[in-house]
Amino acid sequence: MAQLGFYINQSLCTGCKACSVSCKDKNNLDVGVNFRRVYSYENGTFIQQQRNGLVQNVQAYYYSIACNHCTNPKCIPSCPTGAITKNNKTGVVTIDQKVCQGAQLCVKACPYGAPQYNPKEFKSDKCDFCMDLQVKGEEPVCVSTCPMRAIEFGPIEKLRKKYGSISQIKGMPKASITHPNIVITPHKEAKL
Repeated sequence: MAQLGFYINQSLCTGCKACSVSCKDKNNLDVGVNFRRVYSYENGTFIQQQRNGLVQNVQAYYYSIACNHCTNPKCIPSCPTGAITKNNKTGVVTIDQKVCQGAQLCVKACPYGAPQYNPKEFKSDKCDFCMDLQVKGEEPVCVSTCPMRAIEFGPIEKLRKKYGSISQIKGMPKASITHPNIVITPHKEAKL
C-alpha cells in the first residue's frame, strides 16, 4: 500500500460540520475533543462611501481538517514514550493508547492541532484514518458523511495526480514544516 492522504475541496465546503460530528460520534469523543475540525475564516470590512452607502469587501470560507498523516510528523519525535508511530505501509500516524502517558508534547508539537488531549482519560489521541472501517472496505466516516462530497481519501500520489499539489491555504501553517499528506482545492478567497 502507499501513503494515504485526504483531499479537501474547500470550494465546496459549506461549514455544516457533518464530518466533524460523525467523527466525534464514531470515536465516542468527549466534549472539547475533536479529531476533525471545521474552521471558519472571515475577514474584510464595510466601507462607507460618500454618496452610495456601504460597500463591502467581506470574505468568508470554511476549512475541514484532521490529522494530515504527515511525511515528517512533528508529533512522533516529541513523544517521550514512543506511543506515536507511522505505519510503514499506509503512512497513517497513530497513538497507542496503552503506551501514551498524556505528556501532551505531541499536542504542542503539531502545527495542525491534530493530537487532542482527553482530560478524562489523561491521554492524547487523534484521527487514525478510520483504519477499522477501511479494513472492512468502507470509507473514513468523514468522507462518507460529507453531504457536499468535499472530502476524499486514497493514496496521496493518486490524489495529487487528480487534483494537483496544493497543501496549504491562507491561515494554515507552512506545508514545509511537516509535508502534510493532503491536497486542497482552495476556496477563491483562501488561495495564497
